[in-house]
Amino acid sequence: MTDSPAGFVVTVDPGDRIHFLDWGRPSGGDPLDGGVGVLLVHGLSQTAWIWAPVARRLAGSVPTVAMDLRGHGLSDAPTEDGAYALPILADDAIAAAEGSGALADDQRVVLAGHGFGAIVAAVAAAHLGPRCAGLVLVDGGWESMEASTGVDADEFLRGLDEPPEVMRSLRAFLADRRAFDPATWDDDQDRAARATVVETHAGRVVPATRPHALEACVRAMFTYDPRPILAAVEAPIVGLVAEDDEAGARTLALAGTSIERAATGSRRAAIRVQPVGSVGHNLMRYRPTDVTDAILSITRSTS
Repeated sequence: MTDSPAGFVVTVDPGDRIHFLDWGRPSGGDPLDGGVGVLLVHGLSQTAWIWAPVARRLAGSVPTVAMDLRGHGLSDAPTEDGAYALPILADDAIAAAEGSGALADDQRVVLAGHGFGAIVAAVAAAHLGPRCAGLVLVDGGWESMEASTGVDADEFLRGLDEPPEVMRSLRAFLADRRAFDPATWDDDQDRAARATVVETHAGRVVPATRPHALEACVRAMFTYDPRPILAAVEAPIVGLVAEDDEAGARTLALAGTSIERAATGSRRAAIRVQPVGSVGHNLMRYRPTDVTDAILSITRSTS
């Protein structure tokens, strides 16, 4: 376990570098991992640092790695057509798990993803088959984006622009992020927020995520059909649902994937749905203990 994770890269074909943070291995005591590692996947316009509150809690019990998706953070941002297709993003996740040692030849890995990262984690889990010990969907990964948002990819992209007053300076940007919930603002949140922007010479900030990569990821996200992907995952799945509406539509949508899963005759149990209330999308910040417990519930069951 480490307070300051080490950064590494793994190279994927045709030479793109995927960056990840290694939060260390358990030392002393009785680790809960039982030969299972954990890979954490962030969402749109974020980086591995958004997982810090959860990674710190996990690292004492299980090998823990958080990756930067391509086009985000310190990972490369290729410009080729198709470079951000979901199967390629999923292969990056598997490469990060293998390259970091979180997924060694003699062990399995729990994949946890947030938002868009939950989609990538789900596709990776389906690709891994029995090498995946579990999948944790943190407020995403079980919905068709067009059906759940009522917009197409182009309209969704237009809605991602930050207000000019937020981007006028780093101080204004950090103040905006802190105001979401001052009680949960700390050094980890400051570091995570800073990693998502670049300060210009004029003192303004611009998103650190490359524009072409963000657009490509959003378009990939809108191609995602959760039912066949989740149906192909052999491992246990836990879904943490935030910002649920009064009718419980998002919880019902997640539960519906369990119905589809049962129809395939799979041996895996129904998806475990865990609502956490209307606390905001970033559950790693607002409910880090709930997210950690969901991940450890799988590592314990496999030990």
